[in-house]
Amino acid sequence: MPRSKTLPAELDPSARQLVARLRRLKDHSELTMRQLAAKTGYSAKSWERYLGGVSLPPREAVEALARITGTDPVPLLALHEIAADSRDGRRARPAVQRQDEQHECDQEPSAGSTAPHSGPTVAHSGPTVAQTAPTPPRAAEPTPGRFPHIALTAGIAALAVALSAVLLLMLRLDDDAGQAAVTTSPRTTAASSPPSYTCRIARVDGRWSAGINQGRDTEIGYGATGADVAEAQCLLRRAGISPGGIDGMFGPLTLRAVKTFQDRAGLTVDGMLGPRSWKALRG
Repeated sequence: MPRSKTLPAELDPSARQLVARLRRLKDHSELTMRQLAAKTGYSAKSWERYLGGVSLPPREAVEALARITGTDPVPLLALHEIAADSRDGRRARPAVQRQDEQHECDQEPSAGSTAPHSGPTVAHSGPTVAQTAPTPPRAAEPTPGRFPHIALTAGIAALAVALSAVLLLMLRLDDDAGQAAVTTSPRTTAASSPPSYTCRIARVDGRWSAGINQGRDTEIGYGATGADVAEAQCLLRRAGISPGGIDGMFGPLTLRAVKTFQDRAGLTVDGMLGPRSWKALRG
């Protein structure tokens, strides 16, 4: 498997952690970019940008990757929300700085203006000429409207620091939970080596069967996984409609194949395999 590219140095810590988690899920699933695109509905080029740290993936893409790898999406979505908030905060800072600079320019006097002369002038009396008394410098007054912008900038910076602290705490807790899951649960092994299915099409008691789910007609829909999905994929292929691979995952290709079959059979085209659709498949 090709080695992943190094993430950009300027990538936000929260986004970096999210991309690292998504990369691990993709590597454990052993899916290629094209297979990942077929199962999630997002193009291979989009996944290259997401996993390369070029752009933040949409929330739906994160959910789709978690679903096809059998992973709990809640920690990933929490990381995504923090990364999105941090990205929005960085975008707001340049706008605040531009407002401050424009406000300062508006407050400065023009180059051609001259300050009015203040201070008493002593008239000449005889040969002695009295000098003009120097005017004491005026104390600098605070620029109106300056302090609200400074407070806003400081607030945004404080929020970014708080979010970073929360993120670090969540990552530490998540790593501890992940290590515990590796030692106590076989889910990681199952996700890294998905089961393989073989179609054995035959007529059993007058009904078509692929020999995978013992003839069950369990109702299944988009996002389902397992032997029932593999059985349906084999029967769809027998009917001349390609569902993609026989992988036991009810993804976009399988959904399209189910709808095509339902339309041909004169059934309700809802993408769900219920009793009537199973009966037509096993016809």
